Amino acid sequence: MAGGRPYGNPRLRSLILLVSLSLLSISLLFLFFSPKSLPNLSQNPSLNPTVDYSFLSSLQKFLSSKPRRHRDDSITSAASDVRRLDELVWRRETERLYTNSISSVVNVYVYEMPDKFTYDLLELFWSTYKETVNLTSNGSPVHRLIEQHSIDYWLWADLIAPESQRLLKNVVRVYRQEDADLFYIPFFTTISYFLLEKQQCKSLYREALKWVTDQPAWNRSGGRDHILPVHHPWSFKSVRKYMKNAIWLLPDMDSTGNWYKPGQVSLEKDLILPYVANLELCDAKCLSESESKRSTLLYFRGRLKRNAGGKIRAKLVAELNRAENIVIEEGTAGEVGKAAAQQGMRRSVFCLSPAGDTPSSARLFDAIVSGCIPVIISDELELPFEGILDYRKIAVFVSSNDAVEPGWLLTYLRSFSAAQLKEMRINLAKYSRHFLYSHPAQPLGPEDLAWRMVCSHLSGKLVNIKLHTRRSQRLVKESRSVCSCDCKPANFTSARPLS
Repeated sequence: MAGGRPYGNPRLRSLILLVSLSLLSISLLFLFFSPKSLPNLSQNPSLNPTVDYSFLSSLQKFLSSKPRRHRDDSITSAASDVRRLDELVWRRETERLYTNSISSVVNVYVYEMPDKFTYDLLELFWSTYKETVNLTSNGSPVHRLIEQHSIDYWLWADLIAPESQRLLKNVVRVYRQEDADLFYIPFFTTISYFLLEKQQCKSLYREALKWVTDQPAWNRSGGRDHILPVHHPWSFKSVRKYMKNAIWLLPDMDSTGNWYKPGQVSLEKDLILPYVANLELCDAKCLSESESKRSTLLYFRGRLKRNAGGKIRAKLVAELNRAENIVIEEGTAGEVGKAAAQQGMRRSVFCLSPAGDTPSSARLFDAIVSGCIPVIISDELELPFEGILDYRKIAVFVSSNDAVEPGWLLTYLRSFSAAQLKEMRINLAKYSRHFLYSHPAQPLGPEDLAWRMVCSHLSGKLVNIKLHTRRSQRLVKESRSVCSCDCKPANFTSARPLS
């Protein structure tokens, strides 16, 4: 090599070039895929402009491009269908067991129900929401109430979307019943309750009940592997006792017995899903701008008189109404009331979230998306996704007895340090995406977390469903009755400062 050209060897030049290109490739990979360049899911929230977060906007597009129907699942029925399905399921599960192909993906079969249970009800909502001035008995606008409980639409729209357009990979729609872990019933129980005449609604409920319970898959499991959206506590009430084995999608549990009979609902069997928020998301820019404007210590706007557990509201009004730096207002319907609530929550440090007619209300989720720390006063409340989310990081829990003790609540809220409040608001910004329904459904959105709650129980919830299904199939007359889980007692709250 002495005295010669150092890189004259063609093989050497090629080797050096190859090494150089490899190092360059590695550098580029590190540049583009280093932790700093990856999307940070814990950053402050912002809305994706290509995604529909509005129920009305999403519904309009959905109805204008009605997805293709794959089949009609209406049954002429025979007991042999149940035996045939059972044999197919056994073969599929045996194959998965012995080929080590068990995965954490949930396979969902979506029933193709007649349009009167699905599309016709969505069309009815769409054709009437602009004209209606109907109010419920407690003064809530009917169509806005339907939007708050529209979880049945968001889940169904995602499940039946073309797989190429779906972002959630932990749940897959399957088209053969023997491949399914779960069966989804796409019946719009809330729309039918509020928009149909009483007798017409009851008749449709009975028809839906018969349609579902005629299905071989229902009869095979007794409904234990079926998902039934009954998110408004009044919906499907006249017949739901016949479907109590199914997995109900609920706003809360209400273990007082005012809305659900003992044994109908349980944390082990059912899923709690959040209401659809009334207010718009306070995104990163909004949160930054509102930080210095949160001059109100505690804010509440809503109905001041409620029934059942909501009677606490009147007591809270009497205790807080004349306190300094506190805003307590009677709520009003419509866009004016919505704008007032949004402005009030974005200008407040804490937002009061007491029980209403039921233990839960949409107000909690309005506070979360507004960056306002919820003060939850609802002793019987159960929360969505609590197996995944720690609400103590974003909310304050106060017992009803403590809340109405003279002077106690305000003293407690004023004891939080600036550092504690800042940390909770940072966590609110992280958590807000978990309560934004959308189409297409987004990773870490409420649709995703609903399926994660099922997936995280693959060794629990789904296996437990199969256990009870198989056990019920082999019981003889002398066997003891099938085990069932009743609601656990509510987690009563006691207030204490965050560490």
